[in-house]
Amino acid sequence: MLVALDAPYVDTRAADLSLALGGPERPALHMRELTLPGGLRLRLRLLGASHQVICGDLTETVACLPGGPPHLPDALHDETAGYRFTATVLRPAGDGLRTRVAALRAELADDPYALVGVFPGDEDAVTALAVRPAPPDGSVAWRTWHAYPQTNELVLTETVVEL
Repeated sequence: MLVALDAPYVDTRAADLSLALGGPERPALHMRELTLPGGLRLRLRLLGASHQVICGDLTETVACLPGGPPHLPDALHDETAGYRFTATVLRPAGDGLRTRVAALRAELADDPYALVGVFPGDEDAVTALAVRPAPPDGSVAWRTWHAYPQTNELVLTETVVEL
């Protein structure tokens, strides 16, 4: 699902993002509720140039969070909770960001398990989330993309949760 957002794009740097697990639901610009095969419910929430995914008791937020220094780990694996998270920050050369964002928008536009928010004023200012509807048995997985054209950064995250 492709959504034109009416909120202004917040110019930030990917390095300012943090990962938070738990915590409150934050105000969302747009939300999509999904029921996956097997009955699992997820909420994909666009918070602006950030996201929140709610899966059962788990709340994952990747955003510019107040109250502490930014920290977006390259990887976090909590075996006890069955949670795996990875993040990569890309700085594509030349027109690479525009090309990647165009391909992402085309790929996810009609995906029933995706939500793509495009900010006014720059079609490359995108926050996107996509759930994999058929991950390995006993798990759920999602990917996110945060495109920052002003700084030529694309943040990719992937999460896998064992159910």
